[in-house]
Amino acid sequence: MDTGPFVALFDRKDSQHERCKAILKKIREPLSTTVPVLTEAFHMLDPGSQGSANLRELIMRGGISLWFMDHSAIVRSFELMERYADHPMDLADASLITAAESLQTRRIFTIDRDDFSTYRIRHGHHQVAVEIVG
Repeated sequence: MDTGPFVALFDRKDSQHERCKAILKKIREPLSTTVPVLTEAFHMLDPGSQGSANLRELIMRGGISLWFMDHSAIVRSFELMERYADHPMDLADASLITAAESLQTRRIFTIDRDDFSTYRIRHGHHQVAVEIVG
């Protein structure tokens, strides 16, 4: 799960709030995200807001699992950031692509279609398109 849906879901004033709520209701598989994505989401949500508190509660309850980056995942994320430097790719996006490769999935819940439609996930010797949920 990318930053955009977190912000939209936990900030009722966000223009994508209702859309992301409807999409979330249709997702049946467990959700996961990365620490760089959460860092970005908490930066965008007002730290003292109810939305920020609700996101913290979701994490504490285990409503979303965290995929933690080891050294090789950080190296892979940096490689992706260099590869997509002309676009440019930030660490949060790179961490999601790296997590998708590790978890062997193509599905990412994002509202950032422009960026994620250009990214590719390494699947064996092939590069496959991201399946954008949202």
